[in-house]
Parts: sequence; C-alpha cells; structure tokens
Amino acid sequence: MIKAVFFDLDGVLVNACDWHYHSLNEALRNISDTEIERDEHMSTFNGLPTKKKLQLLSDNGRIKTEDHDKIWNEKQLLTEKVIQVHAKVDIDKQNLHKLLQKRGLILCCVTNSIRKTALLMLEKTGQLNFMKTVITNEDVVNPKPNSEGYQKAIDFFNLDSREVLIIEDSDKGYEAAIGTGAHVFRVKDPSFVNIKNVFNKIESLNKERKK
Repeated sequence: MIKAVFFDLDGVLVNACDWHYHSLNEALRNISDTEIERDEHMSTFNGLPTKKKLQLLSDNGRIKTEDHDKIWNEKQLLTEKVIQVHAKVDIDKQNLHKLLQKRGLILCCVTNSIRKTALLMLEKTGQLNFMKTVITNEDVVNPKPNSEGYQKAIDFFNLDSREVLIIEDSDKGYEAAIGTGAHVFRVKDPSFVNIKNVFNKIESLNKERKK
C-alpha cells in the first residue's frame, strides 16, 4: 500500500520553471553576456541545480569559472523577487494535501532548489505546512538526477520504496525517482497534480498490490 507521496517542487507543486529560467538568463546576460536558449534549456539544463548549469556553461567556454559566484548570487536574488511578486496561495494544491493527509499519507518535497528558495515557494503558495520535511540540494552530496535526495526521504520515514509514490516532471527528476525503485507518476506541469489524477494513481497502485 502507498504510505507516502513525495513531490518535486518546480513543475510539480509550483509552476516556477520559467521563473528560474528567466532569472538565470538575466543574471547570465548581466554578467557574462550570454544566455540559455529555450530548446537547450529543455534538452539539457531543465531539472539541474544552478551550480551544475553554470559548470556546464563553463565546460562549453560560455562563461568564466571565476564568475560563477556572482552569477549564482544574482540569480538567487532575482528568483526571490519573482517569487515574492508572482507566487500565490494555491487552493487546489492545499485541498489535495488535506485529502492525502486525511488518508494518513506522509507528504514530502524533494527538490534541486536551494533551501531558502524552496521554503519561500512553498510558504507563498500555502503548501509548506503540509510537508513533513523538505529535502533540498543543500541536504545532499549528489542532487538529481542522482537518487540521493529521494532515497534520503525514504530512509528518513523508514519506508520501503514500494510504499512511496514520487511525482516528477523533468527528465532529471524522473531518473532520480526511478532509481529508488519507488512508483513514479510523471506529469507535464502542476495542473496535472490534482485530486483526481493523484488519487486515481494511488488507487490503481493499491489495487495492483492486492492482486
């Protein structure tokens, strides 16, 4: 039986992928006069933490290694400003979390975002208090696509991986989730993370387990 639901953040609980994309590009333009095109963002960069994105850009000779800290710091400031302006309480997600908790399910968020940004997004969208814990890229040695974050959450709650449903959107996140042996529900964007879809998935998995 499914005992816990673990959520990614950007693209699953919060429609913030574009916030990160535009904030990073603004910082890149301001400091290094370059940017990430939309198609390469989707094929290569989406789902990676900012520091890994910067390393990839350096490996390709597009930014200087000594500029990493400046770009990273400016990107975080820009992202925080965007969150403050655009993040709104998500009643639909709150209702989903309430029903999941009523069923006795453990809720957790595992993200490649830094802790400050992750907590701010969850707080501003009214979802933070529903999460039993939040695991960020600052809590692991190896962020997604490595499975460490999700495995850490499974171990923290003393669960078997087959008792967990992970909801992910990006290729990198899906790879991390599948690596744990947990059940994975891959979604296109946060609108798919609703009461009907999530509960249908859980019921389907529980029925399969009973066979």
